[in-house]
Amino acid sequence: MTKQVQQLDRVIIRFAGDSGDGMQLTGDRFTQETAAFGNDLSTLPNFPAEIRAPAGTLPGVSSFQLHFADHDILTPGDAPNVLVAMNPAALKANLGDLPRGADLIVNTDEFTKRNLAKVGYAASPVEDDSLAEYRVHALPLTSMTVTALAGFDISKKDAERAKNMFALGLLSWLYHRPTEGTVSFLEKKFASKPEIMKANLAAFQAGWSYGETTEAFSVQYEIKPAEHEPGLYRNITGNLALAYGLVAAGVQSGLPIFLGSYPITPASDILHEISKHKKFGVRTFQAEDEIAAVGAALGASFGGSLGVTTTSGPGIALKSETIGLGVATELPLLVIDVQRAGPSTGMPTKTEQADLLQAMYGRNGEAPVPVVAPQSPSDCFDAALEAARIAVKYRTPVIVLSDGYLANGSEPWRLPDVASLPKIEPGFAAPSDEEFQPFRRDPDTLARPWAVPGTEGLEHRIGGLEKADGSGNISYDPANHDHMVRIRQAKVDGIANDIAPLAVDDPSGAARVLVLGWGGTYGAISAAVRRVRATGQPVAQAHLRHLNPFPANLAEVLRAYDKVVVPEINLGQLALLLRGRFLVDVIGYNQVRGLPFKAEELQGVIQEVIDSE
Repeated sequence: MTKQVQQLDRVIIRFAGDSGDGMQLTGDRFTQETAAFGNDLSTLPNFPAEIRAPAGTLPGVSSFQLHFADHDILTPGDAPNVLVAMNPAALKANLGDLPRGADLIVNTDEFTKRNLAKVGYAASPVEDDSLAEYRVHALPLTSMTVTALAGFDISKKDAERAKNMFALGLLSWLYHRPTEGTVSFLEKKFASKPEIMKANLAAFQAGWSYGETTEAFSVQYEIKPAEHEPGLYRNITGNLALAYGLVAAGVQSGLPIFLGSYPITPASDILHEISKHKKFGVRTFQAEDEIAAVGAALGASFGGSLGVTTTSGPGIALKSETIGLGVATELPLLVIDVQRAGPSTGMPTKTEQADLLQAMYGRNGEAPVPVVAPQSPSDCFDAALEAARIAVKYRTPVIVLSDGYLANGSEPWRLPDVASLPKIEPGFAAPSDEEFQPFRRDPDTLARPWAVPGTEGLEHRIGGLEKADGSGNISYDPANHDHMVRIRQAKVDGIANDIAPLAVDDPSGAARVLVLGWGGTYGAISAAVRRVRATGQPVAQAHLRHLNPFPANLAEVLRAYDKVVVPEINLGQLALLLRGRFLVDVIGYNQVRGLPFKAEELQGVIQEVIDSE
C-alpha cells in the first residue's frame, strides 16, 4: 500500500504507560535512532520513584517525551503532538498536556472495567465522544503483539511484555526512523535469552509492518536531519557527560580519579558509568553511606589523587562536615550534586534547583566553596572539567550543581578535539632546602602547596583544627583565626578573575529587560526569549555558570537594564543572593512542580514584564 509522506519541521512524541511497560526503554531507543538519523533533539524522561509502582494507577505512570526537529531546538517541548497511551492511567495522567488535534494512540486492550475504575473513569473515553478533539487511533496493541508472537516458545506474559517493541516499531515506521540500531541493541541485550530476543525483534518488526499495511495510518511523516557544525556527534545524557568530564579531568591533569559514592537517585548513573573506565586510572568505591563516600574521596585527594563524590541534595546534607574539612585542609575535591525535589526524600525522580543556598552556605563556620552549574546535558562535560580545574588550581572543594532534568535528559553532543581541552597542572610541592611551610600561599591564587604524604621533607600536620598561617601548626590565636577565615574567603573570591565575564545576548542593544538564569533552565529561557523576539520585542538574556564566585562583571550587567527577571525552579534562591549582594530588585519567577519550565509560560512572564515598562 502506497502511503503519502508529509514533511514536518519538528515533532514532540510522548510514550506513556505503567512503570513496568518499558516506556523509558522505548523512548530511549527511539531517541538513539533519531540521533543517528541526524535530527536535533531534546528529551524528558519522567518516571515514579518506586521500583514497581502500583500497576494501572496514576502514581505508577512512566513517560518519555522526545522533541526532534530539522533545526536547532532547546527544550523537550511544551506539549506532545503525539501521545502513546498504554493504559487508562497513562491517558488520564497525560491528556491535559495534549493540544487539540494531536494524535492519540491508545492501547485498547488495557481499557478494562477494572483499569478504568482505578483512575476514576466510569466508562471508556475511547468509546464515547470525550476524545473528539484529538485524532484517536484505538489499537489493541497487547493482543496484536501476542498474535504476532504466537509461534515463539515463550509465555503469554513474556509476549505481552513485548508490546512496547510493537509500539516502537509502529512509531519508527510512522516517522521514518532507522531500525538497525534497535535490532543490534535487542540482539545484544537478550543474547543470553535467544527466544526472548527473537520475540522482541519479531514484535518490533510486526509494529513496523502493521504501519505499512494498515489503513489506520494513511500518512507517514518525515523530519529531515538538522544542520550541525561539522564533527562527530553522539547522543548524551547529563550524567553520562559528567562521567566523561571526570575521566577527561583525570587525563588532562595526569591525576588518578577516585570516586567515592553512595548510590542515590538521580546521581547513581555517574557511578555506574565511571566504573567502566578503569583503563584511564579511575578507581571507584561504593561506600556504605554518604559520609564514608566523601571521607574516602577527601582521603584520596590528601594522597595525591583527584577525589570526587557524587550525590543529590540529601547526600549533600550528610557530606557537609567533610566538605568543611576539605575547606579547612584546603584540598581539591569535586562534589557533584544532581539536584532533586525535596525536602527530605521529597520526589526523588523529579527535578528541582533548590540546593543553591545549601551549596553556598550549608556548612558550619565560614566555609566558602566555589559552585559551578551546567546549563544542558552536553554542557555537563565542560562543567566537570571546569570544576576540576578550579579545585586543583585553588586547592578547594568545588560543588557542581546539576539536576534531574539534565541528568536524565539527552541531546546531541559534538565530541571535542582532545587537543583543545584545557590542561590542568597539579603543581605538587617538591622538597627544597627551606623548611616546608604547608600553608605558605601562592601569591597569585592564594592556594597552599599540595604535598603528597610520604614525600621526604614535606612532612606536615593536617586536620580540621584551625592552623597557623604558614606553618600549619594548630592555633587558637584570635587574630590568626580571623586572618585564615578571610584569606580562605579571598582565595575563593579571587577565582572571579580567572573565569570569563558574564556574556549577554542582546542582539539589538535596545532591550530594557534582562532574563537571567542558571543551570538547567537555560533551554526553556532561551526558547522563550526566541519567541518574544519573534514578536518584535527586544529582550536580553544571560546565563550564569559560576554561582560562587559570581563573574566579575555581574554588577555592571545587572545595572545596565531597567528590569531583571530570574526564573528558578525553587522559591527564589538566586534572586535572594542577587538582592543581597548587588541591591538590585530582581523579579523572580518561581515554580517547584518537579518539572522543567515550559517555554510558553516563560514567554508570558517575559512579555508581562516588558509590557509593564
